[in-house]
Amino acid sequence: MVFLAELNLSLPWQNPVLIFASILFIILFAPIILNRFKIPQLIGLIVAGAIIGPNGVNLLERDSSVVLFGTVGLLYIMFLAGLEIDMAEFKKNSSKSLVFGLYTFLIPMILGTLGGLYILDFSLPTSVLLASMFASHTLLAYPIISKMGIVKNKAVNIAVGGTVITDTLALLVLAVVVGMSAGEITSDFWIRLGLSIVIFSAIVVFVFPIIGRWFFKKFEDSVSQYVFVLGLVFLAAFLAEAAGVEAIIGAFLAGLAINKLVPHTSPLMNRIEFVGNALFIPFFLIGVGMLIDFRVFFNDLETIKVAVVMTVLATLSKFLAAWLTQKTYKFSAAQRDVIFGLSNAQAAATLAAVLVGYKIIVGEDANGEPIRLLGESILNGTILMILVTCTIASFVAQKGAAKLALEEAEGEEESDEEETGEKILIPINYPENIEELVHLAVTIKSQSQKDSLIGLNIIPSDSEDSSKEKHARKLLEKASVYASATDNQLTELVRYDSNIVNGITNVVKENKVTDIILGLHKDQGISGSFLGKLTEGILSKINVTAMIYNSVQPLNTVGRYVVVIPPQAEKEMGFAFWLLRIWNLGRNTGAKLSFYGTKESLFYIKQVQKKFSVEAQFNEFADWEDFLILSRELKDNDALVVVMSRKSGDSYDPMMERLPKYLNKYFKNNNYILVYPMQFNFDEKGYTSYGGTPLLKPLLAGVDSLENFGQVVGQLFKKK
Repeated sequence: MVFLAELNLSLPWQNPVLIFASILFIILFAPIILNRFKIPQLIGLIVAGAIIGPNGVNLLERDSSVVLFGTVGLLYIMFLAGLEIDMAEFKKNSSKSLVFGLYTFLIPMILGTLGGLYILDFSLPTSVLLASMFASHTLLAYPIISKMGIVKNKAVNIAVGGTVITDTLALLVLAVVVGMSAGEITSDFWIRLGLSIVIFSAIVVFVFPIIGRWFFKKFEDSVSQYVFVLGLVFLAAFLAEAAGVEAIIGAFLAGLAINKLVPHTSPLMNRIEFVGNALFIPFFLIGVGMLIDFRVFFNDLETIKVAVVMTVLATLSKFLAAWLTQKTYKFSAAQRDVIFGLSNAQAAATLAAVLVGYKIIVGEDANGEPIRLLGESILNGTILMILVTCTIASFVAQKGAAKLALEEAEGEEESDEEETGEKILIPINYPENIEELVHLAVTIKSQSQKDSLIGLNIIPSDSEDSSKEKHARKLLEKASVYASATDNQLTELVRYDSNIVNGITNVVKENKVTDIILGLHKDQGISGSFLGKLTEGILSKINVTAMIYNSVQPLNTVGRYVVVIPPQAEKEMGFAFWLLRIWNLGRNTGAKLSFYGTKESLFYIKQVQKKFSVEAQFNEFADWEDFLILSRELKDNDALVVVMSRKSGDSYDPMMERLPKYLNKYFKNNNYILVYPMQFNFDEKGYTSYGGTPLLKPLLAGVDSLENFGQVVGQLFKKK
């Protein structure tokens, strides 16, 4: 009994171990239980917070630890939104984001101000500040969208971009109203605010990527990289506060700034999402729930009136903004629901505004009581508005995201019947380049297929040294660990063979391999004999897309890929297939693709770029005798991709024989990839041709000319 007394089990609990254990079990079981009733996980955690909080059974206090972890969770949501956004789509749709941002700011501002003045009889400053609370919103439903796998959808990009615009404007309104109440609005105020925001933005947008690229080159330890990224997020959040805006703006900008340094397929991205979704974001939701006090609505009719008006105006104005965006850009109903779901939840900036307004005293009443800019009825009404809007946002976002995911997947079932599935083979010989080879394979593959990687190590069949097999198993196990860090599965193969070429060829045939990635030892470089014996031997016996990869810096630190394409490359049957891999490389890393090729080749690639946005540049280049001119084009953090050809291919150029010497002498400080497309004879393997170009019959069902080449590649992309 004495032992139990020492534990101090009185409410609220004070034991830190018990507090943390309780929150972990709430994070675990609340969603599981409420999911049975089809209640979104977010609402489950908010409701759980209300029940266990000081206004419920008082199991836990909303103390500094909950506030701290909750703040981390809120910043994490905004950071993930910036990190996961498709930068090419974001730039392409920046004008649409601006329009939605203005819709979702101006409509709530107008309705909120009018409602405050004429329905609730508030003063003009109070009404304007109230309206700014409606204009801002929190991406509370973003984890739902992320889990549905539609974060790259145009509607999501527009909603995320618009969030930054409306939150920034709403927080500026808050700063101005507070300044007016304190009598601080002078020309110096505007100059100081403007300069501080410009300086803060410049530091985050321009300095952070430089520091990040340097750090990722120098330090490959996964823990160090994660802590470094988290440190940048909170530094950006602090700089935002120092500049006079909310920390969430800094967190979002930090995500945008290092977006290209954290590929969506990388282990680091997997760790960032895992920790946030497992711990920090649930903490934030539980903390929001702890603010809810249902008792106030039974004590004061004025609070009920204010709460109902606030909730109706906030929800109506956000729906009108989403509806207008839908009509302006001809979006589907599912896209409208996603935009509305992302923009309707009121939490972070709204709480900041109401707490700031509550602290500001503008006078005294007849009884000497302080008159606050935002009174207690608004403070309590805000809590109800947060609960209702978060509930509506979660349900609508989940419904819209599910429908949108189905729309994006439409037609995939039919294509899956024809698709045999990709298999990417990675012969592994050197421990130094295993990680980079696996990362390249993960980056270029279709993200829907999690078990398409095969690791291979070939042991001489006449070897009697048992340690060689142990060494091979160790290398393959290391490759499996790297693959599993990205939620992918790698099949390990150890093969005894007297000939490396025969061993690889047989594995390709037995496992129906579609692509092969060959790596070079970091200290070895590439040689003519390498190309002549090993690669030519492999290419002469297999018809799959082959890549020779040499890495001198981590994949995520490459800012641009210079892709050199030989004349008539578009006439090779494998043109669309290697293009898909390079496209994946650009989309998943965020790196710019700079294509150098003939006018004819670039024409087809431009058709793909119109439909599937990546940041791309096109340069006409036809004379491979001038290949060395490209060495002037390559800068630090650029990588070279050279599309090669087998000797029997239409795009073969004798100059390709001299490439090993050029690569070792002029391109040794850059990553490079040599790509050998699959190539077949005219009448082989059931392929046909149009205008001299071999085409795959199953792929081209219904396509009758090369004018439809963009649609052909589009079918490939849908298989992702």
